[in-house]
Amino acid sequence: MRKVLKRLGFLLKFHKSIPFIVDFFRSHEVKGKTKLLYVVVIIGYIIFPFDLIPDFFYIFGFFDDITVAAFLLQQMVKVAPESLKEKHDFK
Repeated sequence: MRKVLKRLGFLLKFHKSIPFIVDFFRSHEVKGKTKLLYVVVIIGYIIFPFDLIPDFFYIFGFFDDITVAAFLLQQMVKVAPESLKEKHDFK
């Protein structure tokens, strides 16, 4: 339960994460393979969204999409260089 709450809190700050995402993909410190992996995963999820809960259940249907987005963002922060984490206050 603690991880779920942490991910939700992380996602509530998503608007603050957009500059981080841009810098992540522009950074020369992040390996090209890592960038490519995240691009493929994001595009793959957009093209073939696997929904555990169908989206027509409104709020509950978007929960799995939110969870995937939060998980991907957390993983990007984990592999980001320390300079990016410090710049965007992710510690």
